[in-house]
Amino acid sequence: MRKKHNKPTAKPKKDESAVTLKDRINPSLLKQLTEQKEQLRAEEEKRLEAEEQRKREERRLKEKNKSFEELLNESGMNWKEFK
Repeated sequence: MRKKHNKPTAKPKKDESAVTLKDRINPSLLKQLTEQKEQLRAEEEKRLEAEEQRKREERRLKEKNKSFEELLNESGMNWKEFK
């Protein structure tokens, strides 16, 4: 039987002069993309705020339209003691 000699694989060294996508992209395109990113972030925040406002309004209307029975059941007092 022959012994298999494993050759040590050379690990790729991190080259300091490696070119990244950010380096290769056109500066005007990079600026456009960052502006679009900020615009999308602002739209998302606006959408979340509108959703939160809608939920608050729903809770307020639900609380406003509760029946006497629902209000009585939610009360922490023991009303049987007052009979």
